[in-house]
Amino acid sequence: MKHLKAICFLRPTKENVEYLIQELRRPKYSIYFIYFSNVISKSDIKSLAEADEQEVVAEVQEFYGDYIAVNPHVFSLNLLGCCQGRNWDPAQLARTTQGLTALLLSLKKCPMIRYQLSSEPAKRLAECVKQVITKEYELFDFRRTEVPPLLLILDRSDDAITPLLNQWTYQAMVHELLGINNNRIDLSRVPGISKDLREVVLSAENDEFYANNMYLNFAEIGSNIKNLMEDFQKRKPKEQQKLESIADMKAFVENYPQFKKMSGTVSKHVTVVGELSRLVAERNLLEVSEVEQELACQNDHSSALQNVRRLLQNPKVTELDAARLVMLYALHYERHSSNSLPGLLTDLRNRGVSDRYRKLVSAVVEYGGKRVRGSDLFSPKDAVAITKQFLKGLKGVENVYTQHQPLLQETLDQLIKGKLKDSQFPYLGPNTLRDRPQDIIVFIIGGATYEEALAVYNLNRTNPGVRIVLGGTTIHNTKSFLEEVTAAGFRGRSTESSQAPPRPSSRR
Repeated sequence: MKHLKAICFLRPTKENVEYLIQELRRPKYSIYFIYFSNVISKSDIKSLAEADEQEVVAEVQEFYGDYIAVNPHVFSLNLLGCCQGRNWDPAQLARTTQGLTALLLSLKKCPMIRYQLSSEPAKRLAECVKQVITKEYELFDFRRTEVPPLLLILDRSDDAITPLLNQWTYQAMVHELLGINNNRIDLSRVPGISKDLREVVLSAENDEFYANNMYLNFAEIGSNIKNLMEDFQKRKPKEQQKLESIADMKAFVENYPQFKKMSGTVSKHVTVVGELSRLVAERNLLEVSEVEQELACQNDHSSALQNVRRLLQNPKVTELDAARLVMLYALHYERHSSNSLPGLLTDLRNRGVSDRYRKLVSAVVEYGGKRVRGSDLFSPKDAVAITKQFLKGLKGVENVYTQHQPLLQETLDQLIKGKLKDSQFPYLGPNTLRDRPQDIIVFIIGGATYEEALAVYNLNRTNPGVRIVLGGTTIHNTKSFLEEVTAAGFRGRSTESSQAPPRPSSRR
């Protein structure tokens, strides 16, 4: 195939470099343009040059894209199970360091670094990123800004509530109920699905309806879908007029791609929203979600316990939803004097919930319980927060299904105001920011969520002059979060054991 040119875009791993060396020794193509997604070592470049005896390489460049850009302000590394117990898996630490430094290089940022003190993995990652910045100081020699950028490294175990909640904004809900994998959604299990809709792409870049609706509540999506349908119906007859003249044909050919694209958009979103509606009804999610929100946001133990018990008796509630309600209860009322977790675990067993899910209840508490958390998830921190909560209670909540605010919202709010405590989130190294940060990159070890992406989107919108980018080792829904907990080695105790405090992980 000597008449073809080759463009190679690769991660600079040992395996990839080795494959490339073999290819260059016996080249199949006339010319090679090689782009690496991250920094490649001088020794690897030397090995490639030595292998290129036929001088077929025209270009070698570093093009920093060693991460997945999910939304304009969200990125992921698609890594599940990054820690073993409370420590990094060494390979995942190396990969995360590479992904994070590639992001910094692509955004041209040389940041000051803060990390969550209660998390050993956060401190370790901060040190590894700092080492790369120091080693590759020439690459990180960007034009100085008045206020240096800030990298804040957090740990998922500080907020295990957010990834356990059902979601009601479009993007988050699609991920929770259907799963988004690199902007693709698998709809093959949808009853009566047509062949061309078995897998669809949801990308804000190429789909105007999705871009305009991804952060809206499900109720608004329904009426917007209706408007989209009506707009489509208005255009439809015009496209199907008789083609009597050359001008008619010309107009049809010019408009057809747009019509075809709109037709695809309509059928895709009608299918997705239809399936979401079916699952909400089938799984009784409105009722389940209301109790989840009560568990996450209120402090009425007897009411919460009564509601969880009532839902555990409901045959429409799935195994996953029953288990997640008990997990939320276990996290919130872990040390409550009237804790009734053993009874709820018995209820789960009696309704036939699998042993895996029952064990995961104690595994989640082991992963993100009170003993582990560096911050207080459930009670307001100061007089201002208490007043806010009181006023919120007086006014009532606009939407009972979206009362919950992720812990990240409060952390970033404090950071923007310059009030985030150094004692809980220290700087790496002697220097500190004198001014409020304007450029913030926040990274969550153990995965971010689309609810947190929405919080960051709103903070960017309401704080002019502040730009926040959110990243995580992955983007979680409840299922992937429970996989993360299991992969870290938190497998839980036998569910029939008494209500003892969680044991430290054996791998700690």
